[in-house]
Amino acid sequence: MHRFLAICLAFAFFVASLNAQAPVKKSSSEIHHDIQKLNFLGSALYIAAHPDDENTRLISYLSNKVKARTAYLSLTRGDGGQNLIGPELRELLGVLRTQELLGARRVDGGEQIFTRANDFGYSKHPDETLTIWDKEKVLADVVWAIRKFKPDVIINRFDHRSPGTTHGHHTASAMLSMEAFELANDVNAYKNQLQNTETWQPRRLFFNTSWWFYGSQEKFDAADKSNMLNLDVGVFYPMLGVSNNEIAALASSQHLCQGFGRLSTRGSQNEYIELLKGDLPGDKSDIFDGINTTWTRVKGGKAIGTLLNRVEANFNFKDPSSHLPELIEAYGLLQDITDEHWKTQKSKELKAIIAAVSGLYLEASAKTPYSNPGGTVEVNIEALNRSNTNIVLKSIQITNSKSVSNPSIILKNNEKQNLKIDINIPENTQYTSPYWLNEKGSLGMYNVQDEKLIGKPETPRAFHALFQLEINGVSISFEKPVVHRYSKPDKGELYQPFEILPEVTASFSDKVLIFADGSPKQVPITVKAHKDNVKGEVQFCYSKGWIVDTETKAFDIAKQGDEQILMFTLTPPNYEDESFISPIIKINGKKITKELVKIEYDHVPTQSILLPSEAKVVRLNIEKSGENIGYIVGAGDDVPKSLEQIGYNVVIIDPNDIQAGSLDKFDAVVLGIRAYNVVDALKFKQRFLLDYVKDGGNLVIQYNTSGRWKEQFKDIAPYPLTLSRDRVTDENADVKILASKHSIVNFPNVIEPSDFDGWIQERGLYFPNEWDNAFTPILSMSDKGENEKKGSLLVAPYGQGNYIYTGLSFFRELPAGVSGAYKLFANMLSLGKDKVERKENIKG
Repeated sequence: MHRFLAICLAFAFFVASLNAQAPVKKSSSEIHHDIQKLNFLGSALYIAAHPDDENTRLISYLSNKVKARTAYLSLTRGDGGQNLIGPELRELLGVLRTQELLGARRVDGGEQIFTRANDFGYSKHPDETLTIWDKEKVLADVVWAIRKFKPDVIINRFDHRSPGTTHGHHTASAMLSMEAFELANDVNAYKNQLQNTETWQPRRLFFNTSWWFYGSQEKFDAADKSNMLNLDVGVFYPMLGVSNNEIAALASSQHLCQGFGRLSTRGSQNEYIELLKGDLPGDKSDIFDGINTTWTRVKGGKAIGTLLNRVEANFNFKDPSSHLPELIEAYGLLQDITDEHWKTQKSKELKAIIAAVSGLYLEASAKTPYSNPGGTVEVNIEALNRSNTNIVLKSIQITNSKSVSNPSIILKNNEKQNLKIDINIPENTQYTSPYWLNEKGSLGMYNVQDEKLIGKPETPRAFHALFQLEINGVSISFEKPVVHRYSKPDKGELYQPFEILPEVTASFSDKVLIFADGSPKQVPITVKAHKDNVKGEVQFCYSKGWIVDTETKAFDIAKQGDEQILMFTLTPPNYEDESFISPIIKINGKKITKELVKIEYDHVPTQSILLPSEAKVVRLNIEKSGENIGYIVGAGDDVPKSLEQIGYNVVIIDPNDIQAGSLDKFDAVVLGIRAYNVVDALKFKQRFLLDYVKDGGNLVIQYNTSGRWKEQFKDIAPYPLTLSRDRVTDENADVKILASKHSIVNFPNVIEPSDFDGWIQERGLYFPNEWDNAFTPILSMSDKGENEKKGSLLVAPYGQGNYIYTGLSFFRELPAGVSGAYKLFANMLSLGKDKVERKENIKG
C-alpha cells in the first residue's frame, strides 16, 4: 500500500485519488487541460457488466486525448465477486467496489453510471442472466443512461454475438446495449422516462475487440479489419508529464479488492473497436470523425467558442487569472443558450475553471462527522481568493435547511475569511446510506423506486453549501458538499463525508449463531449512540420455539460514539430449526431497527451503511471430533469465526512461523480461499504442510483460482492435481454422493443430499478437472445441460494423514448459516478421527 501511495503522489494530476473528499487543487497545466476539454462538445459511453470490466486505457484515452466527456456504465456493482482485502461480501462488497470504480474514474477522468442489476454471481449464459436480472428493467436503465448522458458514441466491452462462451453478465451487457441503441430514440419506449429526460440517438456503436475474442494473436492478425478503428492509446501527455497507459494502470489499480493492483506501462499500445451500428468514420483514427464537437454544435455557441478557444490558444501559464474576464464573459453567454444539456454540463465545467484560475478556495466543514434528524451541527466556512480579481462573497446557503448567512464581504487577495453557520437538521432528513440498499430487492435486482436516483453511483448528500459570489460584477454560485475535515497524527489531513445517522443503532457481534445442542447461549446486542445522552430500551424479537430470558432491556448512554452491551439469554428448541432474531430500539416514541456498518480502507472514502439489524440462529444437531484447528488466512473470509461457532478452538497461523513440527498440535489445518494465490510465504512452507499430513494431520485446502496461479505453487498437492475454471453456479443444482461409504460423508455426521438445500449463490468454483488415482472424488454436480463435475471435493490419504481439496463455496455458506455446510466441514476436520475413536474404544 505504501508503494501504491508513493506512485500516486508522483503524479500531482491524480493526487485527488488519494482522498476522495479532498478539494481538487490544480496546476496551470491541469487547468489548461480542462479548458481543452471544455472546448470539446462530444460524449462517449463505455458499457460492460462489472467493476474492473472497464478498459481504463480506452476511457482515459477518450477523456484525456480526445477530450470527450466519457462515462463507464457498469450494469452491476460487483456484489457477487470475491474480496481479496477484507471480509465484505454481497451488498457490502458492492458498496466497496462502487467506491473503487469512483476512484478509478477520478484517475482516468471519466464518470460512473450504474443500473439496478444485482450481481448474483457467475452466470454461464445470458438467457439465465436476463431472466434473473429482469431484462425489461435493466434494459430500461440502459436506455435511461443513454438518454441522460447523451453519448455520441457507445463502446461495448464484450461481444453480443457469443452467448455461452463467457460470463453471461458480460454477453448480456452487450446485448442490452445493442437493443438500447435505437430504443433510446423511440418515443414509445419507456414513456415514463420522458417526464424527466428526452429521447436521444447515438451516432455510432462499437465493440472493443482484441485478439482474445479471436482465440489467438495469429487469428486476430489475419482477421478482416476493414470495419475496425485502430487507436494508439499509449500516447504521452507532455502537459501532464505522464502517458495514457500510465494513467490507465493507476486507474485499474484502484480495484484492490479484486487484486487488480499492477505495474504501470508505457509506450505505443493499440486498441481496436469494431463498428456495430451507425456510420464508419472516414478517419479511422478518430472515433468522432464527422461529428460536430465544436461550440457551433449548439445554437448561440459560436461566440462562446470564439472566447474560449482564444483562452486555450493564448493560455497564460504564469498567471491563469488573467483570463478571468474572458471566462466570465463566456459564462454569461452560456447562460443564454437554449440547449439545457450542454448548458448544464459546460456551466459546471466552466465554473470549476473559473474557481481554479482565481485560486478560489471554498469549503464547508462540519465540526462532527455526522449528526441526526432534529440535531444541530456547526459548520466552519472557509473562503479564500488568491488572485487580484474583484470577488465578493454575497451569501452562503445550506441546502435542505433554513441555514443562511449573508456576509457580503470582499475576498481580498490571499486574505482568508472564516465564518460559522449552524445547520438545524430537519426531522424528515433521510439517513445516509446507499440508496439501492434502502429497500429489499430480489436475487437479480435492486429495488429503487425513485427514477431520478437510478444510475447514480452514490446517494446524493443531504447538505451542500451554496456560495453566491460576485466576480467582476457577475453573479455566480458555487456548490460544495458539507464534509468533515480532520487530521490524524499518522496520516495528516483527512476528509470524509458528512453523514446523517439515527440517534442510536444496534447490532449483533455474530451474524450467525449456531446452537450445536439444546444449551442456551448468551447473545450480546451492542447499542451504539450517535448523539449525547441517549436512553431507551431494546426489544428482543425471536421466532416461535425459541425462548429468551427477558424480552426488553433498558440502555442509557451519555456520550456520542459510546456503546453499551445488553446481554440476552437465548434457548433453542429441541429440534433442528433456522430462524432470525432482531432488536427493535425504542427511543422518544420512535422505533429503530438498523445497524450501522462501516467500510474503512485507505483507498476509498469511509462508507456508512445502514442495514436491517438481524442475526440468523440455527439449532443444529452436529457432531465433531477434535478441538484445535489451525487456519491460514487467504483472501479474506469469515470461516474461522464460523468454526468457532460450533465449538472449535481456531488459531490463526502466520505462515512465516511454520516450521518442522509446529503444526502437530492441530487436529486439522485449513487454508483460506485463494491462499496460494495471495500468500507468497507459502512457497517456502509447502513442504511443512505436506509433512504435517504425512505425519497424521488433516489438511483442508479451499479453492484457489487457476487464472492467477503462481508458478511456485503448481505442486500444491502430494499427488498430481490440475485446477480448472469449472464451477457450478446453480446453488440448487442436484448433488450426488459418489463415495457414500467414505468416512467424510459418514463421520461424525451422516451427509445426505438434503444437506445441500439452502445453499446460496453457487455450489462451488474453480474445481480441479484432473487428478491422480490417489484422490477419491466424493461428490458430483452440474449446472443444467452440462456434464457432471466430480472435482468439488477430493480426498487423498498421504502417509498417516489426509489431504482434502475443495472448491465448494464454504466461504459463502458458513457465514450464511447453511446447516449442511457446517456438517460437511466438521466431517472434513474430523476425517480419520473415527479410526482413532475405534482404537480407543477397543483399548477401553
